[in-house]
Amino acid sequence: MSSPLQSVQGMSDIAAPDVRLWQRLEEIARATLARYGFEELRTPIVEFESVFTRSIGSTTDVVQKEMYVFEKGGRRLALRPEGTAGVMRYAAGLGPMETAGARWFYIGPMFRSERPQAGRRRQFHQCGVECLEPPSPLVDAEILALQVDLLRAWGLGECEVRLSTRGAGADAARVAEGLRDALAPREAELCEDCRRRINENVLRVLDCKQPACRAVVETLPEPTSFMDETSRTYLAQVAEHLDDLQVKHVRDPLLVRGLDYYEHTVWEITNSALGAQNAVAGGGRYRMELGGRELTGVGFAIGLERVVSVLQTLGRAEELLVPGAPLVWLVGLGDAAQRQNLSLMQSLRTAGLTCRMATGGSMKSQMRAANKAGAAWAVIRGDDELAGGVAALKNMETGEQANVPLAELAGKLTGAQK
Repeated sequence: MSSPLQSVQGMSDIAAPDVRLWQRLEEIARATLARYGFEELRTPIVEFESVFTRSIGSTTDVVQKEMYVFEKGGRRLALRPEGTAGVMRYAAGLGPMETAGARWFYIGPMFRSERPQAGRRRQFHQCGVECLEPPSPLVDAEILALQVDLLRAWGLGECEVRLSTRGAGADAARVAEGLRDALAPREAELCEDCRRRINENVLRVLDCKQPACRAVVETLPEPTSFMDETSRTYLAQVAEHLDDLQVKHVRDPLLVRGLDYYEHTVWEITNSALGAQNAVAGGGRYRMELGGRELTGVGFAIGLERVVSVLQTLGRAEELLVPGAPLVWLVGLGDAAQRQNLSLMQSLRTAGLTCRMATGGSMKSQMRAANKAGAAWAVIRGDDELAGGVAALKNMETGEQANVPLAELAGKLTGAQK
């Protein structure tokens, strides 16, 4: 029986010192995305189930196996399993002029009830973008380059970009028919899930990780062979623009991405530091209909847990952190000093300093607390210091201590930080 003090399996608390790395990743993301003209959009964690079934596709594994769905007041609700559908639901409620060329980003938790394993969590966090500009190889290349730029800013180094296409919407039926015909003679060699997928969503067969299925998939014609020439030309132009932007990439004809709303450009970015589950991020161009409106865009999502895992494996997590402000710890000897230290602490904070204090105990116990908290300075006051209008300022690293007039204390501490 699980303890009420344990977090749910596959869901984790993020506390100091780890949370400082997460905060730094978010800070870098916001600065990088702003340079590309993106504004933050915060959508609800809970949406109507139909937001996802209509946009992601009812035959995807996310909808069939992984969504957390519940009923409340006769309405079917779901914890969001990904970010795009909620953003598009928001966009569908706006006018065409408001969404034309819109660029939004989101950072937050997503939920999937899959089996927890290395690199996969039931509550995980994503940073993603949605760019609602019409289909254009130029824009697709720009957004992919943005994702690579962000991963580099985070310190992930060289990642591999795998590039492919889902073709235009009109290609979907021809691709599905061509793959079904090619798979028919070898259907018995496929796993149970893939035999079901042949009729439900044949592209998912290409993404199966079972060795027997992989062996069959490697013999299939490329999906692009069933597409119109304009779709192949679109992909070639994206690749050319990526070359212009000096974004290294490889063509992967079997990359399909798992959600039904994709069309034209799709990509995945991997990093060898993650081992077998090596996907860090992915994205692509999409088209979906919500509330009677057809919306097109291009975007990506990055799993933050995976970014943290790569940084830790590469030993780069500490490099990313900016040292925090030095902590000033106020030590009060006696009730009067404690009371006046409370006011002094607030005035030092107003001056931009980071301060804490112990609310009682001996000088020894208060200094022990200062050491435990990692304080850089201790400000010590007792009856003598109160009478003289001074404070004993102690450098916790060197042990040096000197009396400082209260009027000069904030300036001295501020100057010591520079």
